[in-house]
Amino acid sequence: MTAFSLGAFGFPEVHADGRPIKLALRKGLALLVYLAEAKVAVARDVIATLLWPETDRETGLARLRRLLHRVELTLGQPVFETDRTSVRGSPAVELTIDSHLFERACDAGDFEQACAIYRGDFLAGFALDGCAEFDDWAFFRREALRGRLMHALERLVQDRNAAGDHFAATAHAGRLVELDPLSEVYARHLIRSLLLAGDRSAAERQHAALTRRLRDELGVAPEAETEALMSPAAAPHAAPMTRYVKGAGVHLAYQTYGSGPLDILVMPGFVSHVERAWEHPASRTFLASLMKLGRLVVFDRRGIGLSDRVGSAPGIDVTAQDIGTVLRAADSRRVVLFGASECGPACIKFAVDEPRRVAGLILFGALAKGCWSQDYPHALRASQYDAWSKHLIAQWGGPVGIEAFAPSLANDPQARAWWAGLLRAASSPGGISAVLEAFRDADVRHLLAQIAVPTLVLHRRDDKAVRIAAGRDIASRIEGAEFVELDGSDHWFFAGDQGPVLAAIGEFMKRIL
Repeated sequence: MTAFSLGAFGFPEVHADGRPIKLALRKGLALLVYLAEAKVAVARDVIATLLWPETDRETGLARLRRLLHRVELTLGQPVFETDRTSVRGSPAVELTIDSHLFERACDAGDFEQACAIYRGDFLAGFALDGCAEFDDWAFFRREALRGRLMHALERLVQDRNAAGDHFAATAHAGRLVELDPLSEVYARHLIRSLLLAGDRSAAERQHAALTRRLRDELGVAPEAETEALMSPAAAPHAAPMTRYVKGAGVHLAYQTYGSGPLDILVMPGFVSHVERAWEHPASRTFLASLMKLGRLVVFDRRGIGLSDRVGSAPGIDVTAQDIGTVLRAADSRRVVLFGASECGPACIKFAVDEPRRVAGLILFGALAKGCWSQDYPHALRASQYDAWSKHLIAQWGGPVGIEAFAPSLANDPQARAWWAGLLRAASSPGGISAVLEAFRDADVRHLLAQIAVPTLVLHRRDDKAVRIAAGRDIASRIEGAEFVELDGSDHWFFAGDQGPVLAAIGEFMKRIL
């Protein structure tokens, strides 16, 4: 039996028993890749519409029949299994596609093998004229795979430096910088790896190149943390490292900073990245201010940021379990939970389940239910939420949503570049789609009356992303909760005027100590 393999990283290629086959049918290549990616039978109507959107149904189906025949003639044997309504790859034919091999390597934690398989972006340089739906499908798949590559590379940089193989870490960090040249996090990975490898001149060249890129593209200078790396007295190995803990089969990325009588666990919203969170000056300032109040603990939920990518969305129950996993790994005894926006419900769940471990609960810009119902008018209707989600996913990789999340930063080039980079590094269009869908269906209102820990609810009066009525509703349902209405329209807790937010948190911390 002939073994066929498809190369989908870069321009698509077909091999039979290791020998290249020239398939001079662009739509034939598209069909092979699409069916191999699908793994299951696909309706003939769906394929015909995908490849010939401009034709009527009967013409499209006739062209599909001819294409199936021509592809099999070129390959020299039947490779499709068909019936009157659907098409799939024949189970009698051995067919592999490199995108699936890449994902299996990532799932197994073999990041070295995964990065070796990824020789270029998915279907790079390949498009079908007049087939917008196919091109959209390829784009979202490309972004999903690219996101997994970035995650794998970051893991390799950390692992190789920890093992003392700084030369290998440098190579992987270099690929990260190529993927996102404006990320100071990635640039610091590379500079730090070069310094650890003893190649200071190369580190200086990378620092100079980064400085030029930031100046020319964003009109800003490198951050203090980047500049500190280049100080002759700097100790690159002393920088805080991201650590991992395994919980329920998934590795969770987390960091701890500082010390104090209480821990403060910060969960910022629907996306996060434990390293990129420190990249924006306002975010870094806010987190550093919290460190004066207690030991800071930050982590990425499963499927998000530097934690393992998974096939399902991190629901509230699972996220609450992951909070416990991270707190145990950090040897936390008493914690204040700071849950912002979509992460509020998971913090609520943990506070109800583990009240003896929770010293206090702070909810910022949060809501207890994902979408509107007759008894909950404080959120978007499901149709509005889905439209917003679709827009967010369609613009993923750019600074989408910043006008609603942080109006005060919407015209700041540095903030826009940081947010776009964080989105790309934190998830992919396909991955975040499942996360948003899960939150749309979330509802923790039944838990609010069970909260028995001191609670502070903060909400900005003109929040553009979550209505202040949602915050008032949460506070009204929690016995003894304090509600603080803040000026401003920013949904991000670190955007706008941080003073009143930090002052309210500081007073709350004093009362529960």
